[in-house]
Amino acid sequence: MHTVFRISEVRKIDKESPLYQVDLKLTSDDDQQLRQLAHRVREEVDGSGWYRMGKLLLKISQFDKAEELYTALLEQASNDSDKASIYHQLGWLKDDQGQYQEAASFYEISLEIKQKTLPEDHPSLAPTYGNIGQVYNNMGNYSKALEFHEKAHKIDEKALPPNHSNLAISYNNIGQVYYHMGDYSKALEFYEKAHKIREKALPPNHPSLATSYNTIGQVYNNMGDYSKALEFYEKSHQIYEKALPPNHPNLASSYNNIGVVYNKMGDYSKALEFYEKDLEITKKALPPNHPSLATSYNNIGLVYNNMGDYSKALEFYEKSHQIYEKALPPNHPDLATSYNNTGRVYHNMGDYSKALEFYEKALKIKEKALPSNHPDLAISYGNIGQVYNNMGDYSKALEFYEKALKIKEKALPSNHPSLATSYNNIGQVYKNMGDYSKALEFYEKDLEITKKALPPTHPDLAISYNNIGLVYNNMGDYSKALEFYEKDLEITKKALPSNHPSLATSYNNIGLVYKNMGDYSKALEFYEKAHQIYEKALPPNHPHLATSYSNIGQVYNNMSDYSKALELYEKDLEITKKALPSNHPDLATSYNNIGLVYNNMGDYSKALEFYEKSLKIREKALPSNHPDLAMSYWHFGSINEKMHKYSEALSFLEKALFIFKKSLPPSHPHIQSVRNAIDNVKKKI
Repeated sequence: MHTVFRISEVRKIDKESPLYQVDLKLTSDDDQQLRQLAHRVREEVDGSGWYRMGKLLLKISQFDKAEELYTALLEQASNDSDKASIYHQLGWLKDDQGQYQEAASFYEISLEIKQKTLPEDHPSLAPTYGNIGQVYNNMGNYSKALEFHEKAHKIDEKALPPNHSNLAISYNNIGQVYYHMGDYSKALEFYEKAHKIREKALPPNHPSLATSYNTIGQVYNNMGDYSKALEFYEKSHQIYEKALPPNHPNLASSYNNIGVVYNKMGDYSKALEFYEKDLEITKKALPPNHPSLATSYNNIGLVYNNMGDYSKALEFYEKSHQIYEKALPPNHPDLATSYNNTGRVYHNMGDYSKALEFYEKALKIKEKALPSNHPDLAISYGNIGQVYNNMGDYSKALEFYEKALKIKEKALPSNHPSLATSYNNIGQVYKNMGDYSKALEFYEKDLEITKKALPPTHPDLAISYNNIGLVYNNMGDYSKALEFYEKDLEITKKALPSNHPSLATSYNNIGLVYKNMGDYSKALEFYEKAHQIYEKALPPNHPHLATSYSNIGQVYNNMSDYSKALELYEKDLEITKKALPSNHPDLATSYNNIGLVYNNMGDYSKALEFYEKSLKIREKALPSNHPDLAMSYWHFGSINEKMHKYSEALSFLEKALFIFKKSLPPSHPHIQSVRNAIDNVKKKI
């Protein structure tokens, strides 16, 4: 063995100097760890002379030098065996560079040469079948990938002993295809078979063992078991740090994977820290159009999106998308993910038409590329459902949300966070439709899963509490609503930055309860906290900002400061008309609120004008038993009473009472208020 050192420490000589001091420790002749690793590396870069050098260059990701060497060797090759080997290695090189079409072409040339001279079950055919399968997997053609991986596996099982490392590769490759198809239990089965072989066959610091830990961690991550995922990712990372150079792509992937888990756990600062380490390495190690670089940009965009920094998120998503368009075929699932992520940012920015455009592009690709029960297809259905929900098209929203739920119930374990998201989404539609008992049923299913699956400070848990609070508020149970809203606020303040829109939503909802309880000063305090955040975090025509103006206006209206209320309601209407379609229920609310102020000011003709605009939208957009429709009838009844049109007033009030009795619990304050109004009108007839 030649002279080998261990690196004890690397430190900068001083702050100004660009020089570093590296402390080395000479290894002993009987260093067993080094001996095992060196022996294994020699086995993996078998061959002699320049062929061995080429394999070593590929191992350390020196792609340009490897290609130069193999091209020269190909020109000198005099027999088919050497040519087949060189074409195979060129395929491996192009695969690692993300140039999948070229990789497939080189691998297939190698296979054709080998098939001329070898029997169909010859062991040297297995690596080529496996690598062709890997390229098809990277291109998103999973059925073709599985076909080639199974051919490779069939040969390996016959030719190799049960603990051979190539058999582990074969199991791993099949597991990877099942993973991409969304069949996680099947993926875990094959990954664990591969891992058992590697644990027996490899030294404990071998990079392939790190890869094995990583792939198992990836499955647990997608199954929603984040603590288990982190455990395996960290085992993988410890090996990579010891075994690989500091700019190796596998080390970047390791940082990325740990970042993914922290992002899903809601620890965004930690996620960003690991994603930026990944990007730093990836930019140095890979060509600028490599799909892995796109993934790095994409993941940083995802964290900024979760943190509410939408312009920054869009910047990174667009960098990612430009690479995917150049590097991948037009129906690749990663390209669909890219469209989906851009759509998500536009959605969060309140640009629903733009969001729908990108979500539908994503869905079109996924429907072609993935099996009908794939979890990624459920994500697309869910996202489109969410846009329709925000646009006020509740039947369309429910249609897409139920498609998503159907897939998730088949594909995922019963406590998976993504299943909770589906329950939450369906609950939201029922809440918007005024079916509060149905909404509460789905929201409680969401909360039950979320409490089990996520840490106690996760933002998704805050959302679950918030949604239940919202239903109780709409049902008139204000103390129960406040209880859940305060749980939401407590988590949100810990989990998110101080200017995050979700924190504004928490303040806003508590303000709403205080307003309904008649504590206007407290309501105004929370509404203004929300409004300050919205003004900083959102574009000036965002629907949330309109809602904020409306909420503050409502408090001033209840405090009899009508000029202030009207000023704020008109700001709300101005934004809402620009941001939403003309038949959106929120636009009806804006008209209704302005009508309410004119009513309180005694300008009944002006009030009636705005109430009619509101009612016209609600009768088209809402189900016949929706509480907001009842509110419109109530307001018409009130106006007609004041204008001494008692029979018309009675007709509208009875319509309102009929709907309230269907849609609200019998103890709701609105029911008694309308009954009292009916009694008053009857006395005047």
